[in-house]
Amino acid sequence: MTVTRAAAPEVRIENAFVAPLDNSVAAARTCYSARGIITPREAGERKGLRDRIAQSIYQAGHHTTFQHAHFQFALSGVSRHFIWSFLHSHPFYNSEQVSQRYVTVKPENVYVPSLSGPELQVYEETVSAQVQAYQDLSERLIPIVESEYLRLFPARADRENRPRRKRYIGDIRKKAQEVARYCLPVATLAYLYHTVSCLTLLRYWRLVDSSDTPTEQRNVVGKMVEALLQHDPEFESILEGPLDLVDSPEAVWFEHFHQNRESSATRGFLEEFDADLQGRISRLVSWKARGQDLLADSVREVLGLQRIEMKNEQAIRLVLDPKMNPLLGESLNLSAHSKLMRALVHPAYTFKKLLSHTADSQDQRHRLTPASRPILATHWCDQPDYVTPPLILMDSGIEASYREIMDRSWEGVRKLQGLGVDRESCEYLLPNAVSVRFTESSDLLALRHKHAMRLCYNAQEEIWRASLEEALQVSEVEPLIGRYLLPPCTLRMMSGAKPYCPEGDRYCGIPVWKLDPRQYERIL
Repeated sequence: MTVTRAAAPEVRIENAFVAPLDNSVAAARTCYSARGIITPREAGERKGLRDRIAQSIYQAGHHTTFQHAHFQFALSGVSRHFIWSFLHSHPFYNSEQVSQRYVTVKPENVYVPSLSGPELQVYEETVSAQVQAYQDLSERLIPIVESEYLRLFPARADRENRPRRKRYIGDIRKKAQEVARYCLPVATLAYLYHTVSCLTLLRYWRLVDSSDTPTEQRNVVGKMVEALLQHDPEFESILEGPLDLVDSPEAVWFEHFHQNRESSATRGFLEEFDADLQGRISRLVSWKARGQDLLADSVREVLGLQRIEMKNEQAIRLVLDPKMNPLLGESLNLSAHSKLMRALVHPAYTFKKLLSHTADSQDQRHRLTPASRPILATHWCDQPDYVTPPLILMDSGIEASYREIMDRSWEGVRKLQGLGVDRESCEYLLPNAVSVRFTESSDLLALRHKHAMRLCYNAQEEIWRASLEEALQVSEVEPLIGRYLLPPCTLRMMSGAKPYCPEGDRYCGIPVWKLDPRQYERIL
């Protein structure tokens, strides 16, 4: 199979504020205006004053005015590794990205660093093997997926009824390729809408040389900044160039410990982290003291009640039990806008986690459950270190093929390193399955919403499993709270909303609302 070098990334502004700098200055001037709102047009009429104000508030750090103007970028030909490491590594964005779960990946959709000669040959041969494995497993997994699918939907089991099978074979293929994608390299390309404020874009450019993908970052973000200046050249007056990060703590410590680090030392770190997990993929390692008391007190404070008037369990039920709080049965997440539900910001939880790169790319989209994700180059060593989906383990032949492509992926990385290729370029050959270890924290307000989304049986299996472990552990230490960390169908059933499953044709086939979370299990 031939892997062709992908075209350069495409960047364009799809939607934007008409005059973003004028708008920012108008917002700033309005704060001190005795005559009402200052319009962007008024702010732009006196360009000298506008530029002085813009530079002054920018240098002083008064940056909220630069958050009003937003830009919707259409990005194509960017790697999923860059998206994970940079675009989605913070909370100040919105993205809609092509799904590897549902859209088949083509061989040419792979990022290729600036390599040549033997280096390029090794890279392309490794990627070809990874894409071939993805295609092979996508087909070989179909019988296993179909068997499980028909167990869930027995009414569709008449295989002789060809028209009926045609209706669901697409779903089965998508489930098979969802698992097969673990073989693909993190270099696989994506396209997406990515919306950020002016302030976030300025931050992107300032930190464009940070880990893990600085070359691709400079290329893509550079084009985003060019598009900004074409849209509004006036931003040149406040635009700062990229920081020189050579003396940053990340760069200094990476140079000190990892440039010539023995692989055994990195393996020691990984073993130490994994021992802390105690056999889980997400382990609760810390939580706020007296979280239940704190939540109950906060509910009473919102309502102006004494403890004698409302006991702790009643207060917690009032905010978390869908039978008493019908907002929990809504598809629209209203929790942050409800005075009572804002009491949920006080309890908080911290988890140590190990997910695959592809699962963590979904986990990090929950922007209000932030994590300290690693410089990935500090975590990988010369031995394969990856996650295996349960579906792979159901067939020994498929499992052997999966192990083979994982070994082949790391072999490609080692060969590139032997040829003197930099770690940044080598990293793109790591498969989607590569393990990512990190610590994640969340208040209850955000964690409850995340679990309501990810405990759904339609959620990606790995992040679903991590969420289930988290919910059960919270239930052990704070049962009055943990009992309400539930999937959307159960919350809707408890609130009286119908239908219980909000997924329509995407219903998983299991009446989850009838199960205790300790009974949850799934393969697909």
